[in-house]
Formats: sequence, structure tokens, C-alpha cells
Amino acid sequence: MSASATGSPRVGILGGGVMGEAILAAVLRGGWDTDQVEVSERYALRATEIAAEHGVRVDHTPVQLAGRVEIVVVALKPHDVPAVLDEIAPALRPGTLVVSVAAGLTTAALAAHLPDGTPVVRVMPNTPAVIGEGAAAICAGDRATEEHLALVERLLAATGLVVRVAEPLMDAVTAISGSGPAYVFYLVDALAEAGVLLGLTRAQSLALATATFRGAAGLLESSGEHPVVLRERVSSPGGTTVAGVRELDAHGVRAGILAAAEAARDRSRELGAPDTGAR
Repeated sequence: MSASATGSPRVGILGGGVMGEAILAAVLRGGWDTDQVEVSERYALRATEIAAEHGVRVDHTPVQLAGRVEIVVVALKPHDVPAVLDEIAPALRPGTLVVSVAAGLTTAALAAHLPDGTPVVRVMPNTPAVIGEGAAAICAGDRATEEHLALVERLLAATGLVVRVAEPLMDAVTAISGSGPAYVFYLVDALAEAGVLLGLTRAQSLALATATFRGAAGLLESSGEHPVVLRERVSSPGGTTVAGVRELDAHGVRAGILAAAEAARDRSRELGAPDTGAR
């Protein structure tokens, strides 16, 4: 793969939404210069915001961008991806690496819209990547090599955790870390609402709930212990926590989370299925 004068391949990001901007920021934090990175964004106001915030070139035409870079990051809605890939395919130079963050779309489905031999790497990131605390999984298409995977890991390093998985597990990743932040926000909101029910102000309750989730996650990560062990340390015999956890079990909270993950996985499969018209 060719590279710019600074040794890093030029990167073009298709889509300036939340995830596209998160990857843009991570790439710049990871050592790429602003003149090595471009964005294609069709909405003029959004394009202006990205250019002003990050100092990169923003083009309204994905075809022109695709012909100037060595890595194309596709950060678009899944239903928009096939048409855009068809559009840029003739402009891609041989050896261009295509990296997709579109949920559900397999590497084979992506490759079908690209020139023969184009290496494809699929990524499932999540929204905490915006603050460098994300969790992303990557998998390689048939034409992608170890070098390509290592390059994508470098590209995403500043977004947070990056792990490699086999492609059949990407729908599970989508269900857990991809959709997972929404489950956490749901639980934080529920805990904060409970605080209001019990007499705290809304601001106090939300602050306590947010800090509790942040601290618990930090303790889990730093201790290296299983979450059951840490939960048991909080649960004194006959105490308040045991009483609360009993109610969570009685109301099927664990079963609900399992069901939510299965539903998200199934929806990811639907998004990637050919000719379903799923949106």
C-alpha cells in the first residue's frame, strides 16, 4: 500500500455523522496530519462544521475523495452503502483498503460492490469512541491481510479498545458493544428515576447514578475480578443490596438483557441480509 510523504496512507471518510467524526478525531489523535485525511459529507452545513472543527478537507463528492486516498472508511447508514460503493468503485485505485463501520453488512456483501481483489475490513464500533472510550471489533474479508488488520487497529487505536473476531461473531458484537451503550443509558435513566421516586432531586439522582456506573465500571476493569465477585462484596447478608438484587431477579432484568441482546443480534442479521429491503 502506498503512503504519503509522512509514512501514513491517506484516509478518506465517507460520512460526517457521529461515528464518522469519531473516527476522524481518532485518526488525527493517532498521528495522521490534517492534510492526510479527508471527509465526504453531502450536507453543506455539516461539512462546514467538520472542516472548521478539525481543519481537514471536506468534499461533497465521494467519488473524487475515493480516487485520492489509500484507505476509504465507509461511515454511512447500512441502506446507503451499496449505492455509494457502486458510485466510488470505478475511482478506487488498485490496493485501496475499504473499511466499513456499517452495521450488518458482511465483507462479502461489501466486496460485491467493489473491484475484484479490493481488501475489505469490517468494523463494529460504538458511540463512546467519541471520547476515546469505545469498544470496537474488526474482522477481515477474503482479500484483507494481517497488514491490513494491523493498519485498521492503528487507525482505530485512539477510539478505545479494539479486538479481532471471526466474522460470524460480528452480529453478536453489534448486540453487546455496538448497542450496549443504549442499554447502559437505559439503566442509568432507570436508576436516576428511582432516586427521584425516593426523594432525591433529579439533578442529584442523575449525578449519583452516572458516577456509580462510571465507578463500578472502573473498579471492574482495574480489579480484574469477575463481576459476580464484586457484586457479592457489596451484598452483605440480609442487607439492602441483597434485597434490591432479589427484586431485579424477580422482575426479570437479567432475562430482559439477554432478550435485548438476541433481538439486536437478529436485527443486525436482517440488516445484512440481501434483498430484504430492511432499513
